Amino acid sequence: MLTILGFAMIATFLVLIMMKKMSPIAALVLIPALFCVLVGQGAQLGDYVIEGVGNLAPTAAMLMFAIVYFGVMIDVGLFDPIVRGILRFCKADPMRVVVGTAVLAAIVSLDGDGSTTFMITVSAMYPLYKRLKMSLVVMTGVAATANGVMNTLPWGGPTARAATALKLDAGDIFVPMIPALGVGLLFVFALAYVLGRRERKRLGYLTLDEVLEPEPETVLVTAGGGEDRPKAAGGGAGDVPGNADEGFQGLDPNRPTLRPKLYWFNAALTVGLLTAMIMEVLPIPVLFLIGAALALTVNFPHMPDQKARIAAHADNVLNVAGMVFAAAVFTGVLTGTGMVKHMADWLVGAIPDAMGPHMALVTGLLSLPLTYFMSNDGFYFGVLPVLAEAGAAHGVGPLEIARASLVGQALHMSSPLVPAVYVLVGMAKVEFGDHTRFTVKWAALTSLVVLGAGILFGII
Repeated sequence: MLTILGFAMIATFLVLIMMKKMSPIAALVLIPALFCVLVGQGAQLGDYVIEGVGNLAPTAAMLMFAIVYFGVMIDVGLFDPIVRGILRFCKADPMRVVVGTAVLAAIVSLDGDGSTTFMITVSAMYPLYKRLKMSLVVMTGVAATANGVMNTLPWGGPTARAATALKLDAGDIFVPMIPALGVGLLFVFALAYVLGRRERKRLGYLTLDEVLEPEPETVLVTAGGGEDRPKAAGGGAGDVPGNADEGFQGLDPNRPTLRPKLYWFNAALTVGLLTAMIMEVLPIPVLFLIGAALALTVNFPHMPDQKARIAAHADNVLNVAGMVFAAAVFTGVLTGTGMVKHMADWLVGAIPDAMGPHMALVTGLLSLPLTYFMSNDGFYFGVLPVLAEAGAAHGVGPLEIARASLVGQALHMSSPLVPAVYVLVGMAKVEFGDHTRFTVKWAALTSLVVLGAGILFGII
């Protein structure tokens, strides 16, 4: 019964948010609360939620201060040269813009943190997508899928979890997987090329000079009768309706928050912060807390300016932190009621004995739905050891099982249980349901390409 209710709860959540019948926050809270009552454990709901919130509190803190930190870096102009460089590579061509998004997301993913990757990628690319009127779900889908492939780096999380769960060396798991992961990344770039060609066909593209041309709010033109009347500037395909915040503001050379004299300080601070994250000098939430405090103090020494910068990013902070704590309800109920364990046991038990010698392939295929419907911790520490034990009974080594378990990460990064995805859709102003509908099919296909390459190269 718990197995059926677990799958029913997840399916209900996904259907409601994709049909836009409920907001993600409301669905993450109300649906698990309802199912907790249905399984007869309503009295324990509070305990499950508190435990879930406690587990995700460090993640919420990290995201809150990371948003403030990178928001300040955007304000002071740290990423402006990146945007200009990408513009000159892209030449206002939608195809190049999408490919550039994939490349940028893959490069920034080397830091091993999805939230950081999405903040930097969206900060650099969002103004360009808005200026060219490109589809924002293309940006979020390509960025999430590229990051998912790169999330398999030993310091990214899944590889370390697999190594810990099966008592293996992370290098022995990851290094042989590099060719298959390389094929997966090339597939993401090819996918970006195809999606970019589709956007180019839909939109056409401006000249580079038209994209770089600043947009004044209004200009006066003389009508035939001699009267002056306001007209929106730049009445071509690149116009962006709405308020100034939705325009191409990332390259505005006159915004008052720019700090050109502190550029190298901010660059050094950011590199130092990312290096400290990779070396695990301190917990990531602590690093971002210190980094945000330093960035605000040095760039905006006056208290009113600091308050203004915090207020400017308060919406993003509240939305993302709220989403994380709402997700804590979902994960807390899934784990506390035993639904996750029963779902995993049912899936493993459903594997026919004849598939025993092919447990690596089975593990790879199961990693797609399981890492999407449950956290990485739940899959790698709860399910993977069972799969490895089943594989050992049929002569399949734990290294093959561990490598196969990584292939689902391209899809995992768009899971509603991954806090970083809410940073991505929140900053891009994309509905989570729209992102899910667009991305899941491409991300699943990317995971299957990695699995196929692993089998072809004899890695899995």
